[in-house]
Amino acid sequence: MLAYIIRRLLLVIPTLIGIVVVNFVIIQGAPGGPVEQTLAKIEGTDVDATARVSGSTQGEAAPGAASKATGGTQGTAGKYRGARGLDPEFIKEIEKLYGFDKPAYERLYIMMKNYLVFDLGSSFFQDRSVVDLVIDKMPVSISLGIWTTLLVYLISIPLGIAKSVRDGERFDIWTSAVIIFGNAIPGFLFAILLIVLFAGGGFWDIFPLRGLVSPGWSELPWYFKITDYLWHMVLPVLSMVIGGFASLTMLTKNSFLDEINKQYVITARAKGLEEKRILYGHVFRNAMLIVIAGFPSAFIGIFFTGAMLTEIIFSLDGLGLLGFEALVNRDYPIVFGTLYVFTLLGLILGLISDLMYHVVDPRIDFEAREV
Repeated sequence: MLAYIIRRLLLVIPTLIGIVVVNFVIIQGAPGGPVEQTLAKIEGTDVDATARVSGSTQGEAAPGAASKATGGTQGTAGKYRGARGLDPEFIKEIEKLYGFDKPAYERLYIMMKNYLVFDLGSSFFQDRSVVDLVIDKMPVSISLGIWTTLLVYLISIPLGIAKSVRDGERFDIWTSAVIIFGNAIPGFLFAILLIVLFAGGGFWDIFPLRGLVSPGWSELPWYFKITDYLWHMVLPVLSMVIGGFASLTMLTKNSFLDEINKQYVITARAKGLEEKRILYGHVFRNAMLIVIAGFPSAFIGIFFTGAMLTEIIFSLDGLGLLGFEALVNRDYPIVFGTLYVFTLLGLILGLISDLMYHVVDPRIDFEAREV
């Protein structure tokens, strides 16, 4: 097992490099980069707005650059939309500010070299390092991801087992109707419905509409801090759970049904073993393998992608919202930095998933298998 873990860890590096390189190449062809966005701000505002392109915040250029925002339209200016009427030297200063004065291959080399020591760079527009931003936003995403994943699994696995045991009965039919309904409606629609019903949207004003905690939370006693935090988590987590438990429930049911109909279960019943002992002593271990296999992708989906709209609707400033805004604003250090972190977490969770296979069924031998 140790040799397998080492091989998987060694594969993390080339996989990370491959994913980052592919996305870097794709991003190079995307229009509206940071240089173009800065030029658009300059073109659409007065001279004072040009002065904002100074310093290191909000995508600003060096002081005194505004005086150069006049001149020809050829050369460097021809590379960017909205650059007409701007001095090519001024545009070069903006390119240098964002590192675009270097060729793409050199920027990629510098970025990958920094990533090896986990230096993810600094945001173009927020004057903060990407690592600090990720750490700052992480509590929101961790809260949503952990609580949602925990509740989804606590609901889906027992429900899926109960449905497999009662396959075709009234309980199975009614719960299937609920699952189909939950699977058909996106989670963000449930979020809006919950706001309308329980957050002062026209009916009851029971739960808060925004934020992870209330103002002045740090001054509250510890027991009120916990209560306030859980109070804020109810609606966001509930909206994600309703939209997320359906597929896992059906996966659990189908996995158990497949195992229940196998020969070893028929043999166990013929020997007179109790149904509960057969179900939880024999079927459970084999049926749960496929559920465990899907945990990393489910967790990553809930932890990051699935939480983005929820964070927007409930004004929760987490990683999903950070990545979305960075992509819209072409804040490339955040885009690539968060991609790097998400990919690394996904690869590590994939390894943990394989180890859980061995924990659930020690008969699985990874040493004899090719990575």
